[in-house]
Amino acid sequence: MPVFDFSHSPEETKEPECTYKVFYSNYSESSPEHPILVLDNREGRLKHHSSGVFTNPIRRTAFEFKDPEGTVRSDILQIDARFVSLLKWLGESHINVRLSGAVQGEQYAVYKIREIAFGGGVKLSAEDGFLQFMIQRLLSSEAPSREIPDEDEEETGDSMKLTSIQSITDFITCAGRTLPENIRIWARRNLAVARSSEVSAEERRHAQRALSIMMNIQWKGNYFHDVDPLEARRILDEELYGMESVKQRIIETIIQINRTHTLPAYGLLLIGPAGTGKSQIAYAVARILKLPWTTLDMSSINDPEQLTGSSRIYANAKPGIIMDAFSVAGESNLVFIINELDKAAAGKGNGNPADVLLTLLDNLGFTDNYIECMIPTTGVYPIATANDKDQISAPLMSRFAVIEIPDYTPEEKKVIFSRYALPKVLKRIGMREDECTLTPDGLKTVIELHRNTSGIRDLEQAAEHLAANALYQIEVDHVEKVVFDGEMVRRILG
Repeated sequence: MPVFDFSHSPEETKEPECTYKVFYSNYSESSPEHPILVLDNREGRLKHHSSGVFTNPIRRTAFEFKDPEGTVRSDILQIDARFVSLLKWLGESHINVRLSGAVQGEQYAVYKIREIAFGGGVKLSAEDGFLQFMIQRLLSSEAPSREIPDEDEEETGDSMKLTSIQSITDFITCAGRTLPENIRIWARRNLAVARSSEVSAEERRHAQRALSIMMNIQWKGNYFHDVDPLEARRILDEELYGMESVKQRIIETIIQINRTHTLPAYGLLLIGPAGTGKSQIAYAVARILKLPWTTLDMSSINDPEQLTGSSRIYANAKPGIIMDAFSVAGESNLVFIINELDKAAAGKGNGNPADVLLTLLDNLGFTDNYIECMIPTTGVYPIATANDKDQISAPLMSRFAVIEIPDYTPEEKKVIFSRYALPKVLKRIGMREDECTLTPDGLKTVIELHRNTSGIRDLEQAAEHLAANALYQIEVDHVEKVVFDGEMVRRILG
């Protein structure tokens, strides 16, 4: 592979002039129709793949490469606003890259940029994956505001994490404009602490850890696409049998997105007996909204600091559970499933965890004591579950649209057991449905034995028990199939 020499004579280094126009795009994938940038190709010397470097990327942004006829300098005509800082950084760092593009008349539409290591070029801060990581993050981000001045991801880039000071520095340089303003200011301040020799090693370590957490979260806008009510109904039907009024109420609540393109002002509070499918409903809503989800189990939280994190003044300081949830999800838009909300007020002397939840639910922003920065929460949709609404404070209740989940009737339980619970178990353990069946009396007996239990968890356990017994008889006693009548069911489950 040849080594490129992009040295210039004094005449060529005159003050450059701007040649490109910035366009604003929110496409999450690049293609010849939706390129990252467009180059001038009037001379026809740019082909499908072209390798070289960006030069003067702040003003006369150009791309230089070698071909058999010599050095070619091609001006950039257009740049996606999200990529202006990245191209500036690539040029200033003299990163050798290979462009993939499509020739469109006298223009060359670039839709892919990869790093190539040769010619003494500087390696990227996080090795080969950094550039693709950056490109994926920028494509997934909102177009920057037109008022913000221009100052400021390899195919497996999504799995990368920004941990080193250099990679974090380069990320802020290239993608700082995609961050909310308060987080951008916070990041520069913490970066100064992490690189300072005038603070303790402990302070530098905390600053670097906080930066790594925050920069690895994709801070999305609060625009949400329409919800398809038919698709929403199909997903709810998959997770929940019957309960037509409950499904209708859920769809009525979230369909507001189609008019406002923002999340509903109220989350969902699902109240009902244990085992009635409250958690399944929450997961289904996350699928409908196409958002990642995380869970907060309030029964295991007895100190507000578990939610808010601890101050950096302590050597063993760490973020709280809420901040960890953002970090694990990798983005700021997600569904918070708050289990057992009726246990939220059960603090043990150090404050009330319910008070912390109020700040999360108000969509005004949440501040973790370790991170020390307000986190935007306009993309957080809370779904809480509870067994006893009388144990939930009025302020918490007022933040939710309350939906009562009734227990199943005996007839509904029959359908759930025979059509869903038992077939699901049989499929999981590799049995045919005709190898384990019940007579009408056997099915009636199953329901009678569980008449005093709420929900369907005990029915699912009964299906497990009967299927296991049938499999044993088939494998050990060499019967072809097992049909359970009422007496057999009572003997096994009673």
